[in-house]
Amino acid sequence: MIIDCHTHTHNSFDAENDTVRQRCERAIELSLAAMAVTDHCEANRFYPMEHYGITEPSENDVYNYKKDYENSVSEVTAAKEEYKGKLNLICGIELGQATADDAVADIICSDKRIDFIIGSMHELPGREDFYFLDYSKEDIDKLMEENFSEIYKLCRQDKFDVLGHLTYSLRYIEGEHKIKVDINKYRDIIAEIFSEIIKNRKGIEINTSGLRQAYGKTFPSFEYIKLYKDLGGEIITLGSDCHCTADLGAGIEEGIKAARLAGFEKAAYYINHEPHFINL
Repeated sequence: MIIDCHTHTHNSFDAENDTVRQRCERAIELSLAAMAVTDHCEANRFYPMEHYGITEPSENDVYNYKKDYENSVSEVTAAKEEYKGKLNLICGIELGQATADDAVADIICSDKRIDFIIGSMHELPGREDFYFLDYSKEDIDKLMEENFSEIYKLCRQDKFDVLGHLTYSLRYIEGEHKIKVDINKYRDIIAEIFSEIIKNRKGIEINTSGLRQAYGKTFPSFEYIKLYKDLGGEIITLGSDCHCTADLGAGIEEGIKAARLAGFEKAAYYINHEPHFINL
């Protein structure tokens, strides 16, 4: 009963040119119990750059996510009808930096076509995505504190169903740049993040993409999956964060093992923003 609740198609700028139909066909081959398509929608770049008064953008900046968002949601909505009875297809979105634009977050949350919203923090205010940062010029402790503080703010805003890849920053800091981070220094604020999520009856995802990357662990790692459970967390989703069809479902079995070891007996997928549970 494998589920994959974090996937990207050609409607995400950083994904391969795989259509929703191609993804659905592969999901059927894998006998997935459920699959969510969650293409990127960055709230801080939802509109064309002219909207933000930018005339000379950074070469790394992508704008007008509104177009990609509409293309993705429309394509998935059509596929839900086409694959009805064949695949439990979930129309989702990965909403990045919702704290940057509350009005955009409201647009996404009010779209009746969307079943599921992953809340993510890919970059901090005034900075580029963690992928692009020059860590030789960063105070890592300060950066991590700022990161978790902004994620806590995101949780208090409460405009998502599940918090995505809590430790995304470590994909690059530890995984790519080999800078060791003592994550336990931030245990208290992570516990506050989890407490806020639990209070709001939301969940966290076990993102398995790190298992196939240099980082080598899930996001978050097992000890924080266990902390979430110990604090009273009940809702987890599992996501490969695949950006190509070949990676659909990758690492999900390992994610299930981690969830069970942490004490979870069920995982969730979402329909109309309501969790539906399957036994692990």
